[in-house]
Amino acid sequence: MTDTRAAPVETGVGLLDRERIIARAGFNRWMVPPAALCIHLCIGMAYGFSVFWKPLENILTGPDGKPLPLCSAGATTFSEKAAGTLTALTATDCNWSQFDLGWMYTFFFVLLGVSAAIWGGWLERAGPRKAGFVSTICWCGGLLISALGIYLHQLWLLWIGSGVIGGIGLGLGYISPVSTLIKWFPDRRGMATGMAIMGFGGGAMIGSPLATALMGFFKTETTAGVWETFVAMAVIYLVFMLIGTFGYRIPPAGWKPEGWTPPVNANAMISSKHVHLANAHKTPQFWLLWIVLCMNVSAGIGIIGAASPMLQETFGGALTGAAGVGYLDMKKDAAMAAAAAAVGAGFVGLISLFNIFGRIAWASSSDNLGRKVTYFIFFVLGGALYVLASFAADWKILALFVGAFCIIASMYGGGFATIPAYLADIFGTQFVGAIHGRLLTAWSTAGILGPVIVNYLHDTRLASGVAPDQVYGPIFYILAGMLVVGFVANMLVRPVNPKWHMTDDEVAAERAKLHEKTAVAETGSFGIGKGGLDAKAAVFWLLVGIPLAWGVWKTVEKALVLFQ
Repeated sequence: MTDTRAAPVETGVGLLDRERIIARAGFNRWMVPPAALCIHLCIGMAYGFSVFWKPLENILTGPDGKPLPLCSAGATTFSEKAAGTLTALTATDCNWSQFDLGWMYTFFFVLLGVSAAIWGGWLERAGPRKAGFVSTICWCGGLLISALGIYLHQLWLLWIGSGVIGGIGLGLGYISPVSTLIKWFPDRRGMATGMAIMGFGGGAMIGSPLATALMGFFKTETTAGVWETFVAMAVIYLVFMLIGTFGYRIPPAGWKPEGWTPPVNANAMISSKHVHLANAHKTPQFWLLWIVLCMNVSAGIGIIGAASPMLQETFGGALTGAAGVGYLDMKKDAAMAAAAAAVGAGFVGLISLFNIFGRIAWASSSDNLGRKVTYFIFFVLGGALYVLASFAADWKILALFVGAFCIIASMYGGGFATIPAYLADIFGTQFVGAIHGRLLTAWSTAGILGPVIVNYLHDTRLASGVAPDQVYGPIFYILAGMLVVGFVANMLVRPVNPKWHMTDDEVAAERAKLHEKTAVAETGSFGIGKGGLDAKAAVFWLLVGIPLAWGVWKTVEKALVLFQ
């Protein structure tokens, strides 16, 4: 699927080097988004790792065939659970709990932000191919280490493998195409980044049912099929991620789409100048956008993570046609509880769909609306929908409640996809990938802040005797308040002070370091990026489109339960 039409390179330039992938005449820019999707659809499985929790909780069995006790059996307080987790790290005679395994999510999203911040500058110098290759080795290698950990029943190997090493791969893979796509699509920045980042959200839609099918295939009387599934997915992901890695191309310096001229006197929020990576974090705009992303993610991630139990606790037996039956009474009826759980899973599926397609829809719309206006909509509409969801919970109007959270989920995903274009508008494109990497520490922060707020308030309110269907109302108001904070930060964003802009000579010097000046002299820009979806690009899109369509269909099947 890769295109060999890159610029001529000097002798001694390595296969992964940036100079190797400068495009030359005849290259179609529509080959780059599916290359990015090849990587993002694989690393996006980080969202779907919970599919492994239940099988891993019961993986060790005794002579009677029943699962061995959990390492944290009998633990009720946080300190007791933490002590159980420390035991679970190396114990081979007890099973892991969801609390033990759930730390993987913390590692994933903390390491994603940290690694993107640390190595974003290196990525700009090394280019997306080398970053994509390192991401591939980390993510797939981490899965193999995790497989060994499952085989040996060593939890610390899972934490190190997929959590730490895989988390680094997540960060590099996530930001690897951002700068490249923005430079290939200066006329449609939001759409370009939305297409790639849509893949990260869609990775779990493919990976979760794939993992379930593989575990069923490998399962026998002596194995649960989990470590074998990790190995199989590592091999599958290795192939797809390498195709994406070697499909990356970057445009020569100064390239622009044929027939496109940058608008004169355009929106003042879209700068034609560049801010150096070393100075971006010194500007108030960086920190305002950090708050914007952190608040948007914090307000969504905690609720999305608790979507199924939230729906069941709020509506109880009404989910199965037994209006008036509360959650606690519903749980006493096994058949009713199972039916409600299926509806909850359908709700999760529906939210996933809106999360995915919100990424491309909102990011593409931002090309016309403007990034600031798009986030204005996120914060105003999002805050209003949280208030509306609180009323819908009190009124027990299921359709209104579900609809509100579907739109909230779309804006949660849209926030991720729109922020790279927002950064390019404010700071220019020369260092946008590295600046985006540093900004992703806001995601790492939100990944802790949002769930802690939601889960802590949920548990403390239940412990104080609040009825399950009344637990979430005040939580929604707090999340709406977080969106108000994001709204204020977004309204304060202004164009960067010209004192931070790089001069033309400074930009030229940076490009010379990357050998872009030579590339322009040798290849020019004529014919590069020309054309729409030709046959070769269409085949590449099918390579990623077919698995994505399959994942969407499997998710729709779950979501249909809501409408039965």
